[in-house]
Amino acid sequence: MTTYLLAGGGTAGHVNPLLAVADALRARDPEATVLVLGTKEGLEARLVPLRGYELLIVDKVPFPRRPNGAAVRFPARFARAVAQVRGHIRAHGVDVVVGFGGYASAPAYVAARRARVPYVVHEANAKPGLANILGARGAVASGVAFDGTPLRGAEVVGMPLRPEIVSLDRDGLRAEAAAAFGLDPARPVLLVFGGSLGALRLNRAFAEGWQSVTDAGWQILHAVGERNELVDPGSPDYRVVPYIDRMDLAFALADAIVSRSGAATVSEISALGIPAVYVPYAVGNGEQALNAASAVKAGAAILIADGEFTADRVRSDIAPLLGDADALARMRAAADGVGTRTGSENVLGLIDRALAR
Repeated sequence: MTTYLLAGGGTAGHVNPLLAVADALRARDPEATVLVLGTKEGLEARLVPLRGYELLIVDKVPFPRRPNGAAVRFPARFARAVAQVRGHIRAHGVDVVVGFGGYASAPAYVAARRARVPYVVHEANAKPGLANILGARGAVASGVAFDGTPLRGAEVVGMPLRPEIVSLDRDGLRAEAAAAFGLDPARPVLLVFGGSLGALRLNRAFAEGWQSVTDAGWQILHAVGERNELVDPGSPDYRVVPYIDRMDLAFALADAIVSRSGAATVSEISALGIPAVYVPYAVGNGEQALNAASAVKAGAAILIADGEFTADRVRSDIAPLLGDADALARMRAAADGVGTRTGSENVLGLIDRALAR
């Protein structure tokens, strides 16, 4: 019986692909032991036990970014974290480690190497994190979600996706989805969303520019976030909701999408073959723009900078695109070349290669 240790967490971007791979491992071999390594502080502390997996704890030890007291204490604290992971590996007889980035992954890679246990790296973002950059140097295999990700030995395997996205029958669910959101299944729908809290830039642009979309014959489903300033105009063609619990239904209904470009968002939209306009979140190191780059290069999506996305761009760019059936068809076809629903299976292939070593 094989024992797998999956390391990662902190944010949904690390936890969700980890859980997708865990589910794929369990589905393939119900007798296998699948363990998850994470911190007490990360999102994994709540989500992993809810999914039915045992969570093994490691100390959260951030890499120091400047010479200060934390930097002085870092070597001893990191050594303690590595020792914790080696203890878990030894106690559970771990056969292979799979890291997804985040605070838990760095000590897991070092511990695996010292314990002579093979390990695999998966990087979800087009701009890799420091833990995975370091880990890839000794990994048996390194998988990435996006082409062009600068990671040593990178192989494009795609993003491990949620089962409800992998198995989504968009045509079969369209009528149910339209009924759920109060829209007409016979008319095209533009889905607009920016995460659980919404996206102020998207909200403001559509608050002023939405009518150009409905005038083009489209309906709009807009998730504005739980805290927002947008006033529902009351049009039957423009459905404003604070949050979408059933993204599978929203995706089933969407004929085109305007959204931020987080790694999971881009991967899911591309896998489903939906034309997209991405407005990358401007905070950070430009990783959202990089996440969208391969889809844009392939012709599956268009990118508009956050600072340029206004009601005028909705009128001048979005509405004309929605009226161009040939352009949308080309974007759908292009998405087939950049998206995949087999990310979990592809990562399992890397894991099997590590076990064979």
